[in-house]
Amino acid sequence: MPAAPPLIDTFHRTHDNLRLSVTDHCNIRCAYCMPESGARFAGPVEILSFEELGRFVRIAVALGVTKLRVTGGEPLLRPHLPALILQLAAIEGLREVALTTNAVLLEEQAASLYRAGLRRLNVHLDTLDRERFQRITRRDALAPTLRGLMKARETGFAPIKINAVALKGVTEPDVAPLAHFGREHGFEVRFIEVMPLDGQALWDRSRVLTMDEILAILRREVGPLEPVPDADPRAPELRYRYLDGRGEAGFIAPVSRPFCLNCNRIRLTADGKLRYCLFALEETDVKRLLRGGASDEEIAAALRETVRRKWLGHEINTARFVAPPRAMYAIGG
Repeated sequence: MPAAPPLIDTFHRTHDNLRLSVTDHCNIRCAYCMPESGARFAGPVEILSFEELGRFVRIAVALGVTKLRVTGGEPLLRPHLPALILQLAAIEGLREVALTTNAVLLEEQAASLYRAGLRRLNVHLDTLDRERFQRITRRDALAPTLRGLMKARETGFAPIKINAVALKGVTEPDVAPLAHFGREHGFEVRFIEVMPLDGQALWDRSRVLTMDEILAILRREVGPLEPVPDADPRAPELRYRYLDGRGEAGFIAPVSRPFCLNCNRIRLTADGKLRYCLFALEETDVKRLLRGGASDEEIAAALRETVRRKWLGHEINTARFVAPPRAMYAIGG
């Protein structure tokens, strides 16, 4: 497709960042991401093929998307994932391809992903304590997660960020150890306020360990921090740096400091539904278009219309907020 005007919504936000879920399956069971039982996963025929994913990304890039993050579920469960990474990394106009993983399978796949052209990784890790890891994830998988993380660093991935979901009454003891771990090994630790995406409607605001509370722990137990000057205003992450020069801490605070007004992201689920927001209540069926003989121009028009319908924000702090019917694992991280 020829270059086209960018994806701009009615609030004048330009969208150049695509989250691409390649599977809704996962090998851990975090309570804030999926229900303890009864989770339904898409079958092989339901999820988009590599050819379909590549076609959609090429159309999105022609409309101004320059950043792509591959997510799940757990993306490393998708067979032959390096072949998809190789295909996506070759798309002209795409400046950045990144991947979010829980790293349980990363030790064995890091080298092949790196050879395919992947360089940027986010690793989900809430705690370094084995008992709490098992309680949060419902799996005893801390050891392979840490081995995967270290293998990625040894392989040459950079940057590597650690995503730690913060849960009040659970992970306060993990804030400082994770920060020290990141500073020692060269990882940026990003603390993420827990969101209402568990699929069971169990979330309430009292479960949120806020950015300010985490900052207070870091300043008390690790060291002084200051905001990073000239940070990207469109990034969801608020970045702070340690005054001793040893690294940074990041914060994603959708509850206490919503960043909707700067949002530049769209999401495609593994089963081919396009979403303009993590918390969206409506979706565009891209799979129907891809498999129904639609032209690139028709798919581009559907993408534009989805962005045009984007709301101002999720209203998570108001009585009007309604949690999406899908859980996080089925939407994509």
